[in-house]
Amino acid sequence: MYPLATTTWDEKEIAVATKLLKSGNLTMGREVQKFEKQFAQYIGTRYAVMFNSGSSANLAMITALKYSQSSNINSEDQIIVPAVSWSTTYYPVNQSGLVLDFVDINLDTLNIDICEIEKRINSRTKVIFAVNLLGNPSNLIDLSKLAKRHNLILLEDNCESLGASIHGKKTGSFGLMGSHSFFFSHHICTMEGGMVTTDSKNLMEILVSIRAHGWTRGLAKSNTIHKIPKDKWKNLYTFVLPGYNLRPLELSGAIGQIQLKKYPKFLKSRKSNASYFVRLFEGSSNYRVQKEFGESSWFGFSLILQNKLLGKRDKLVKFLNKNKVDTRPVVAGNFTLNPVMEHLSYKKLPKLKNSDIVHDQGFFIGNHHNDKRKDLKKVYDLLMQFERMSTK
Repeated sequence: MYPLATTTWDEKEIAVATKLLKSGNLTMGREVQKFEKQFAQYIGTRYAVMFNSGSSANLAMITALKYSQSSNINSEDQIIVPAVSWSTTYYPVNQSGLVLDFVDINLDTLNIDICEIEKRINSRTKVIFAVNLLGNPSNLIDLSKLAKRHNLILLEDNCESLGASIHGKKTGSFGLMGSHSFFFSHHICTMEGGMVTTDSKNLMEILVSIRAHGWTRGLAKSNTIHKIPKDKWKNLYTFVLPGYNLRPLELSGAIGQIQLKKYPKFLKSRKSNASYFVRLFEGSSNYRVQKEFGESSWFGFSLILQNKLLGKRDKLVKFLNKNKVDTRPVVAGNFTLNPVMEHLSYKKLPKLKNSDIVHDQGFFIGNHHNDKRKDLKKVYDLLMQFERMSTK
C-alpha cells in the first residue's frame, strides 16, 4: 500500500540505455563527463567526480584527504562523526587508517549536535564529517565556523539529501568535499552511482586518479599530481597513488543526465508531500517528526515514539507491515550498537542518549517523487488507529 521507494524511470531512461548497449560504449566515457559537469553546476561547485556508488564516493573522499596538498592527515588522526548514519560513513575512516570519534545527535533534526562536537575536539582531531540525514541539512553554517575556528576540515555525507539547501546554497557545497548517492531508493537513480563535489582542483585530480587504480590516465597535461610525459604510450600505465577501481558505468552517466533534468519536479513533489505530512502531525504528543533545518529535500519521514507510545515501536512496525506499509530503522540507528564495532578503531564513546532514543523508538517511511498525500493520509490514519489501540 505504501512502499519505501518506487521507480523514477520511464521510456527516456530505457531509450538511452538501449542506445548505449547497442553502441557498445559501456565503460566510463563522455556521458559520465557530461553528467559530472551538469551535476557540479547543479550543486554549485567547480568540480564533480562520479563513482560507482555513494559508498565508494565516501571511500574516495576520505582517501583523497591523505594525499591532498592542503591537509595534514596522518595515521591515527581522528574524524568526528555523528552516531546515527549509514555504515559506509564510518568504514572509510578506518580503511584509511584513521580513528572514529562518535558524537551524539540533536533529537529534533537527527543531525550531529554542534555543542557535543566542542567537547570532543583535541590535538588529534582533523575532520568533522557531517551527515545530512534523511534529506535534512546539518547546521552547516555553524559547522563551517566551528571547523574554521579549530582549523579542521569539514566534509559532508550528502548521500540522502540531494537538493537540500540553506539560504539557497545547496548541501554538498559547504564542506571541502561532499558525497552523493544515486541508488534506487534515493532522490535520483542511476542504477548504482555516486558523486563527490568539490571546489579544489587538487582534490578533484586526486579523486580522478584514485577512482581508476591510482594511475595518471584521465588527468590533464597540467595537473597538481604528476608531470605527464610527452610520450603518451609511456603514460598509459603510470601509477602515482594507491587507488581502487571505483569507476561508474557509461550507462549510469547517461541516465544521470535524464534524472537530473527531471529532478526539480521530483523535489517539488517531495516537498509538497512533506508539508502535508508535517501538518498531519501538528499537535501530536506521541509522535515526534524530524524538524527541518534550512530546506530539506525530505528523503523520508521519520517518527520517534514518545510519551504514551514509548517502548511500542516493534509492535507498531509489525502493525504497519501487516497493513502493507514499508518501514525501516532511522538509517542504522545508533551505529555504535552494531556488532561490527569490534572490528573498528574508535575513540572512547561518550554518552549517546539521543542516538539511543532513535535506535529504540524511531523508524521511518519513504517519500516519493510524485504526489502521495492520499496515501500518506492512509498511513496517518493507521498510526492514529495504533495509538488508540495502544493507549486505551
